[in-house]
Formats: sequence, C-alpha cells, structure tokens
Amino acid sequence: MKNLEAIIRRVFFYGSFVVATIAVIEKIANMFNYTLLKGVFVPGRLLEFAAIGLLFSMAMQLHQIRLLLSSKPNEPPK
Repeated sequence: MKNLEAIIRRVFFYGSFVVATIAVIEKIANMFNYTLLKGVFVPGRLLEFAAIGLLFSMAMQLHQIRLLLSSKPNEPPK
C-alpha cells in the first residue's frame, strides 16, 4: 500500500508539471494564432488542473509525514 501511495503521489506531482508545461506552450502558440490542442482546453483551464494535481500531491505528502511522525515514540528533550 505504501508503494502504491508513493507512485500515485509521484504521478500527480510530475503530471501537474507536464500539464502546466503544455499550458504554457499552448499559450505561446496562441500568441502566434496557432493551437496545439484544437480548442479542447484553454491554457488557463490546464493550469487549474495542474494546480489541483499539485495540491493533491502535497496533501498526500503531508499526510504521509504526519503518519510517520505519529508512529515514532516521543523522545525526551536533551
């Protein structure tokens, strides 16, 4: 289960950067009156999807950190 969570987290993390890159390239192409996605997605909408994927990835990472910290026994301060 840990491996599956790590894989999903990485897919969302890297996938959001790929989608953001596609959005930037599409925006540049639109400046030259050309489109790569044939009007299926607007670059702003792609950036929204990238932000949602990145937010989900960060939430999963923070959840994993919380689980790791809560499973450790508390050590006395030095």
